[in-house]
Amino acid sequence: MTDQERVARRLADLRTFGLEARYVVDRGRDAYLADTPEGRMLRNAGERVLIKVATVVEKLPESYKATHDEVPWVAISRMRNLVAHHYDKVNDDVMWAALAVRVPAMLAALGLTGAGDA
Repeated sequence: MTDQERVARRLADLRTFGLEARYVVDRGRDAYLADTPEGRMLRNAGERVLIKVATVVEKLPESYKATHDEVPWVAISRMRNLVAHHYDKVNDDVMWAALAVRVPAMLAALGLTGAGDA
């Protein structure tokens, strides 16, 4: 597999994870923050999506990331480290903002949104 094919595959993964983030967000902020089994499941799903996004981002070549300096690559990695290693410090409002605003903004900056998003 060429570097270009690997990048294309990783970008396709990011797009898929963006759709997963949107699924969580489409349930609504109140449902996400609710102190219910559904709320806990949505928060867990959201955290997992953010970990997957950051894992893929870490595998993108630096040369690709350099062409998209509008994306906060380091912040994405930091978010993953927070969620994966310091779960007791996770702020649900920050996670929601990442899912609802930051992930879609990253996808838009990378040209990964548009027709077929559902």
